[in-house]
Amino acid sequence: MFWVIGAAVLAGAGFAAAYVPRARAAARARALAWADARIAIDVAVVGRDAADRDVPAAGELLARAESIAAGRGGIEAAHEAARCAREADRLWREHA
Repeated sequence: MFWVIGAAVLAGAGFAAAYVPRARAAARARALAWADARIAIDVAVVGRDAADRDVPAAGELLARAESIAAGRGGIEAAHEAARCAREADRLWREHA
C-alpha cells in the first residue's frame, strides 16, 4: 500500500513539475500579446486624432480592433487586433 501511495505522489509531482512552467509561459505570452495589441490600438487612436481628414476604411479597422480587444480572447485574437490597429494607423498616416 505504501508503494502505491508513493507512486501516486511521485506521478502527481512529475505532472505538476511539467505543467506549471508551461501554464506560466502561456499566460505570460497571452499577457504580452494583449499588451502589444493595446499599444497598437492606442497608437492608432493618436493617428486618428492627428489625421486632417476622415478615412472610413481606417475607422472600420480601428473599430474592429477595439471590438476584438473588448471581447478579449487568446493570443490569435490579440495578434488580429494589433494587425487591424496597425493597418488603420498606416492608412491614416498615408492620408495625412
